[in-house]
Amino acid sequence: MDKTKMSYKVSQFLMFAGPAVILFCGTVIIPFIYGLYLTFTSWDGVSKTKPFVGLANYAASFSDTAYWQALVRTVIYSAFSVILINVVAFLLAYLVTSGVKGQNFFRAGFFIPNLIGGIVLGYVWKFVFNRAFVAIGEAISGGTVPSLLSTTGGAMFCLILVSVWQYAGYMMLIYVAGFMSVPESLKEAALIDGCTPSQAMKNVTVPLMRASFVQCIFLSITRCFMVYDMNLSLTKGEPFNSSVMAAMHVYNQAFTYKNYGTGQAEALILFVVCAIVGVTQVYIGKKGEVAA
Repeated sequence: MDKTKMSYKVSQFLMFAGPAVILFCGTVIIPFIYGLYLTFTSWDGVSKTKPFVGLANYAASFSDTAYWQALVRTVIYSAFSVILINVVAFLLAYLVTSGVKGQNFFRAGFFIPNLIGGIVLGYVWKFVFNRAFVAIGEAISGGTVPSLLSTTGGAMFCLILVSVWQYAGYMMLIYVAGFMSVPESLKEAALIDGCTPSQAMKNVTVPLMRASFVQCIFLSITRCFMVYDMNLSLTKGEPFNSSVMAAMHVYNQAFTYKNYGTGQAEALILFVVCAIVGVTQVYIGKKGEVAA
């Protein structure tokens, strides 16, 4: 009887979860293991032979100054982007849940940029920065105005600005769900007890939205750390490779310079950094959520 019940459970699992498990293993687990193997080879991405080189690729990764500069640049970009994305998303969520007229229309409008692919978004904003803003600046000043994308600091600013414009609407929906999950009775009780609206927001609403903050910060961190498509179409790493992010450097190392083993090793290091940041942030957020 036990064997029959066990075989029934196994057959049910294979029937319903089996296809998903197979797809997950085929698209995630197996490529990850194969990529880990490639970090120990000097494969150029084309040839049939994959000479084993041990830890040479990891040594080359740690001595690759350009990679660590790109990683530091990614950390700086992510820090500014994550803060601004969540601040803007929280304010937008507060706006569209405050009873303003047409709030459903505004929710849809703020979310639309997230539906545009990073490649298309980058080219659209590249036109805006290089043509529209330059034309407006020249009309105001009466002289030649350089594009923001032509300067080192300007290119980074453009990346941050476009990232905030793209992701804030998506994070806004999560904050909207957080606002709507807070019982109105608690807000009214806080106001009756003498709290001002700002005090009720700080002491009642925000603590009960901690799960929304954890989720939004985690999503924005991972998206910013792995940015590539928008980096490619908006700046291409220019000027003078000053806006090359870690993901773009890894791609160039593997597919442009044909150092596939080194590029895969650097990709693994980037994955570990992202995992550490993400797990740490989630742990701190969940710990604070339980304490609250």
